[in-house]
Amino acid sequence: MSDRSPAYAMHVFGILFLFLATLLPLSLWFITVFGIEVRLATIALVPALIFWLVVDFGLGAVILGAAIALLEAAAMILNHVTTAGMWSLTAILMVTGAALLIIGQLVFERRRPAMIDNPAHLLIGPVFIAAKLVVALGFRHDLDIIVGKRHQASSR
Repeated sequence: MSDRSPAYAMHVFGILFLFLATLLPLSLWFITVFGIEVRLATIALVPALIFWLVVDFGLGAVILGAAIALLEAAAMILNHVTTAGMWSLTAILMVTGAALLIIGQLVFERRRPAMIDNPAHLLIGPVFIAAKLVVALGFRHDLDIIVGKRHQASSR
């Protein structure tokens, strides 16, 4: 999957939409932890962030940055919509995100979506997208083979 392919774009937006859709309703509720009010979304995100950081610390840090931005986006959205609006947006994001992932794989990659057989693949998607991003930016060439780029030896 090329960094400029429709399937790649569908994966990026699909994962971002599903991520935000998960955070929106969880951002409605607060829990007090050690005297500090924390959004339930933040607490629910901690195990996944630990997983991503353990899988690959650098990629986990990229995902952590995206997660912070999405948590802030969820908080801003909640400041501007009603509860019914939030649930409507959550449903739209879920359906659109899942559709983008499924169409990207079925139509453009001609493969059965991995998340259908194993929903745990939804946790691997952000790692894959983060890996594609850091490789495209010229970092982490050790990930070239994983994200589909062929490692070419320098002929100097």
